[in-house]
Amino acid sequence: MRRPSPLPQSPVAPRGATTAGEPVSRAAVDDVVQDAVAPAGPKPRAAASGADEHPTAGPTRPEAPRDAPARGGDLGTVIPLSAETRAARLDASSDGADADTGMDPEVGFREVWKASRARRKALRAEVRRFTVRQRRRRAVWLGAAASLVLLALGTVGAAYSPLFGVEKISVVGAQQLDAGEVADALSGQLGTPLPLVDESAVKKALVAFPLIETYALEARPPHELVVRLVERTPVGIIETRAGYTLVDAAGVALSTTATPSAGVPLLTITGGVKSDAFAAAGQVMRSLPDDIRAQVTGVSASTPDDVTLTLGGTNTQVVWGNAERSADKALRLQKIMAARPPADVSTYDVSSPEAVVVR
Repeated sequence: MRRPSPLPQSPVAPRGATTAGEPVSRAAVDDVVQDAVAPAGPKPRAAASGADEHPTAGPTRPEAPRDAPARGGDLGTVIPLSAETRAARLDASSDGADADTGMDPEVGFREVWKASRARRKALRAEVRRFTVRQRRRRAVWLGAAASLVLLALGTVGAAYSPLFGVEKISVVGAQQLDAGEVADALSGQLGTPLPLVDESAVKKALVAFPLIETYALEARPPHELVVRLVERTPVGIIETRAGYTLVDAAGVALSTTATPSAGVPLLTITGGVKSDAFAAAGQVMRSLPDDIRAQVTGVSASTPDDVTLTLGGTNTQVVWGNAERSADKALRLQKIMAARPPADVSTYDVSSPEAVVVR
């Protein structure tokens, strides 16, 4: 059985030798300096060493000087190095070690700040490059919004300027009233910008016309103000101490004359214009068709449930009753009067629309 051969041993590095990338120790630097200062020649062997007590068998090979560079194939030639060359190599090896460890003793705060600033600048440039479409879209939206805001501000500013001042007042819906008189009453609004027309001043001027029930203002740029009127509908006249007063269904006095007006029915209401009987009579008169209302010469009521109408020269009575279902009653009365004229009838009783009584 064969004995295993011994493993090869790694060669022992000579004293002072370093590997690439390994930092140089202080002891190695001292050895190099001593070798540079010591005189040339073989070094004396140590007096007492472990090698003398235990000499190795066989001839010993002379030790090559430390300062001899390693050359492949030419081991016999030795080139001595000067102290300056050794120091330069030590500095180069120290610089290489510092470069390998990433430490530079000469880097200051200013260089670090410049490098950080350059890094931030490069990062911002990359962010801008990747968000260019988003920023472009945002700029478009902001531009559109700014345009709309400027347009709105310009429109509002122009509307409140004298460029849109009132130069013409038109009155629409006046039948019993004189439209020119109403326009003259509102002449104080001429020259006022349309959005700044004083509605309270307009109301104060129109109160002087009792026939106006409601009104509405309409601006027609650039210079026209339109006043739309709804006139009151007179339902009859009431005899008072001052004469005969024309009133509407709400009891508002429209005008007063000394003698009764022709074609206007006379109202005989118990309790006056503030009573429920007057309210029922006014509602009945407003529900009549125009052709029947023109034939009414008198209206009487003592309660809200006994409204009675008197028709033209025949003195035909129309018993209406209360104001409920006035539209149906007016429609049935119109049909009955077409079939049987008032000249042949003394009384129409439409208090019950389903059962009209004619006498």
